[in-house]
Amino acid sequence: MADARPARLAALVAAMQQAHLDALLVTGLPNVRYLTGFAGSSALLLVTHRGEAVLVTDFRYQTQAPEQVGELARVVIEEQSLWAGLWQQLAQLPHVAVVGFESAHLLHRDFQRLLDGGARWTWRPSADLVERLRERKDADEVRRIRDAGAVAVRALERTLAEVRPGLTELTVAGILERALREAGSEGFPFETIVASGERAALPHARAASRELRRGDLLLIDFGAIVEGYCADVTRTVVVGKADDRQRDVYEVVRAANALASAQVRAGQSGRDADALARDYIDGRGFGDAFGHSLGHGIGLEVHEAPRLARSAEATLPPDSVVTIEPGIYLPGWGGVRIEDDVHLSPDGPAVLTHFTRELLELP
Repeated sequence: MADARPARLAALVAAMQQAHLDALLVTGLPNVRYLTGFAGSSALLLVTHRGEAVLVTDFRYQTQAPEQVGELARVVIEEQSLWAGLWQQLAQLPHVAVVGFESAHLLHRDFQRLLDGGARWTWRPSADLVERLRERKDADEVRRIRDAGAVAVRALERTLAEVRPGLTELTVAGILERALREAGSEGFPFETIVASGERAALPHARAASRELRRGDLLLIDFGAIVEGYCADVTRTVVVGKADDRQRDVYEVVRAANALASAQVRAGQSGRDADALARDYIDGRGFGDAFGHSLGHGIGLEVHEAPRLARSAEATLPPDSVVTIEPGIYLPGWGGVRIEDDVHLSPDGPAVLTHFTRELLELP
């Protein structure tokens, strides 16, 4: 497959020129990886309006960085401070006077470095120059997210086969995380959520020492990573036999997920996409119990643009990948959430996470 990085850099240069920047200092590591391929934990990337790219990193990556970056950028291994290396590189670029910095990714102490060590340049805050490019996924990115989704599904299948009353939520999380590793996940994009019984009403519950009981709702929200790209999946099951109320609530969430996954489209506003599921849930009398947004973009980060929310006016770009995750949460009773990852392709939405939405009752 053709290398997408040169086109990404060219698109960034065009955005920088529109913003009247001579250069951009990229400090967000997912953005660095998107532009250069470098996957280390320490780097500063400088991109100029002429298309020059300089990656400053440290000794730990003296082999990895050149291998991953190739000829796309000049790699500088800095033995002391990355910032000292940055000043040295900037001093060699006389055509650079106005430099943008990623205001969402720069710590205050590093901003102070710009004011002190970088006082000879003019610094301007910029927002989302790279993130806007990342919203639209190319075919290889979609393939990686799909592969991560397949890993997640395999791990969930193995985990549910081992779930039984008496296990703690922490034990279930451990089984799942081991299954994720064995299925090929490079890591966990966020802390695994396992919530049972009345705790399933906590949308972002941490796994606890509570033991599963027969008749419990069991909500599992987790992710996988393949080649740097994330999947995000949630399923809710019943440990044992479901009662009528569990079935009724589950069916509302299942139908809302299916409806939104089938009707979400590129070009919709994030607000209108959110309304696909929200209006359905509200019409069934559970509107107050769906308090979070419908979804978010996913890619190199598990939460990235675009947003599917009541307050999101921006449109969903073509070829973005988003989560669809409606839920109903009833304090003291429990909750249900069903989440899938969906590619907004030119031909319509394509679900990338293939696990049944039907209510599972575990033996």
